[in-house]
Amino acid sequence: MEGARVSAVILDLDGTLLDTERATRGILKEFLAKHGKVLDAEKEEKRLGQMHKESAAAIVKDYELPMTAAEFSEAIMPMYEERWPQAKALPGVNRLIRHLHKHGIPLALASNSIRNNIETKISHQKAGWKDSFSVILGGDDVKHGKPFPDIFLEAAKRLGVDASSCLVIEDSLVGVRAAKAAGAKVVAVPSLRNQDEYYSIANSVLHSLLDFQPESWGLPAFEDWVQNALPIEPLCIRDLIADVVSCGDLSLLNITTDDCSYESIPDQVSGVFFGWANVELHGTFKAVVSIGWDLSLGIAKRMMQPSFLGHINNFKRERMHLLLVGYIRKLEHEDNISDALKVSEEDESIGCAALDLPTFCHHASSSPFA
Repeated sequence: MEGARVSAVILDLDGTLLDTERATRGILKEFLAKHGKVLDAEKEEKRLGQMHKESAAAIVKDYELPMTAAEFSEAIMPMYEERWPQAKALPGVNRLIRHLHKHGIPLALASNSIRNNIETKISHQKAGWKDSFSVILGGDDVKHGKPFPDIFLEAAKRLGVDASSCLVIEDSLVGVRAAKAAGAKVVAVPSLRNQDEYYSIANSVLHSLLDFQPESWGLPAFEDWVQNALPIEPLCIRDLIADVVSCGDLSLLNITTDDCSYESIPDQVSGVFFGWANVELHGTFKAVVSIGWDLSLGIAKRMMQPSFLGHINNFKRERMHLLLVGYIRKLEHEDNISDALKVSEEDESIGCAALDLPTFCHHASSSPFA
């Protein structure tokens, strides 16, 4: 998209800025189980990004629940509200909002959530989100929610620009369709990893906002890289079970985990990162970690390949925690996940040098396993 210029940015909320899907994961399944029903994951994936009123009516119908859509909403919404404070900003989000606000780029928030729920969700964020947005719109502020274009046309109008000069950042196909219908340019950061091909209507598809390049859209470039490394808000990955095989000065790990809790990494994390690995009986080591998704079997499976920077004795089945504090690059050759996850010598050099810099090394003393 080199040469494309925009004058304003419109952001979706759930799944784009906030990891609300992960924070509230399991609620619908739990609710349905109380009524003797089994959640259909395929149906729920297709509802991603819909208006709550629309999805509530469909859920009641699809699962033949003994209640009205209004009664369903009244019963389940308190369960969601209890979890919203746990929803964290997705990687690269706070960085992007601060950057655009600092440079005076008109910024809007446009979500299919109702306005009161939006206000509640963003109130839990300490990064001053509310003051950064010139316009905040919910699905109840327009006649038709996404996938209709109304909310993006209204956001552009309130920003004082034409929709064609806006860049929309979305995670759901419903939102991407709405933005394209409004005539806006669209960057998709899909929250469902096994459906990337459906997002081809977007102008650009990213795995993470860490890969977003403002200059591609005529916006001011980021200036926060430090010697080919990007500082990130620390990501802690706990309770991995690791095997290690030493190869000279590099130690290669194979890891397994059945963990799917909210404390694990968000789904929108992909690329080569660096930080520290703490191994139960061996201590703490510098590490470069590649993270991606294996889609070869038609389902999305999280894949991770950490490499220790330094020698460590071979071990089997030990508990390991990772603290990732920096980002190096996106994955290449993703059609072959084994090749994509390979950590290069340049990655190792960048990670090792960065972890000695004040920008990154201070995290070691404040890490959860220091």
